[in-house]
Amino acid sequence: MLSLMKTRCLPGRRMSLGLMLSCVLTLQAGTAQALAPEHEIRRLMLATEEAVVAENWNEAGEYLNRLRAMEGEKPPEYFYYRGRAMLQANHLNEARSALEQYITLAGAEGAYYQQSLKLITDIEKANRASVRALAEGGGGTQEPVAVIEPAGGHDLKALRQLYLADTDREALVIHLNTLLDTVGWRRDKTVVRLDRPADNQYELALDSGNISILEINRNPDGTTVRTTRSLPVFGVNPQLRWDCEPVVGACWVYDPRDGSRLFQLAENREQAQEIARALGQLIRNLQQGGGKR
Repeated sequence: MLSLMKTRCLPGRRMSLGLMLSCVLTLQAGTAQALAPEHEIRRLMLATEEAVVAENWNEAGEYLNRLRAMEGEKPPEYFYYRGRAMLQANHLNEARSALEQYITLAGAEGAYYQQSLKLITDIEKANRASVRALAEGGGGTQEPVAVIEPAGGHDLKALRQLYLADTDREALVIHLNTLLDTVGWRRDKTVVRLDRPADNQYELALDSGNISILEINRNPDGTTVRTTRSLPVFGVNPQLRWDCEPVVGACWVYDPRDGSRLFQLAENREQAQEIARALGQLIRNLQQGGGKR
């Protein structure tokens, strides 16, 4: 078909405007499809690098979007450039996710290792400033990615009946642990075996009016690390922030105290939203005091 179109489009032949346009589009399509995927990825990476160096962020974003849509393994630098572009767009959480993915893939020998660490620190500071602005009642936060989830919304009576719980707090804790058990984060996302535990898991409990968080991390070498943290509830905002990043296949719920990551979850927006909402309700319930409620 392409050879036929080239014959019809030879110079010296008379053609209509429509045929001329058809020839141009066909020849362009043939050129665009000439490169194998691995070579096209490399070409787009070079174009992205030039755009980033020139600080042409619109052009860099266009190339990065085309790379994202392509199948095939992308080099670690793709995540560094994506992180830079997301940071310029003020998508702080997506930027951090991409930079962390670059560090994971490239390691300390990566060409942009030091720069990535510094950028992650800058993002952390910006997130903390955003949380302080919210706590002080200012609307000056510039982070457009993370969703702030209201602390209300669950029918607590229905939750008590569902879990046969005596109190709202007990029902919320059981509900949260049930949700957390189903959306644990896994390194290998190609085949999810439900008979094997996730690499990151969490379990909540109440401890003297605070929330105790048990975090279980399973390392690639088979070792398991258990860490317990306490989340004091008084003086914190019960409206929790959460977001998801498809590039790294994860969702996060953020600590209401400083904006750091509280839970790393599998990429499931509905479940992340539900966990943020339920945890906000539990925090508000505990803030009201009054013993068992």
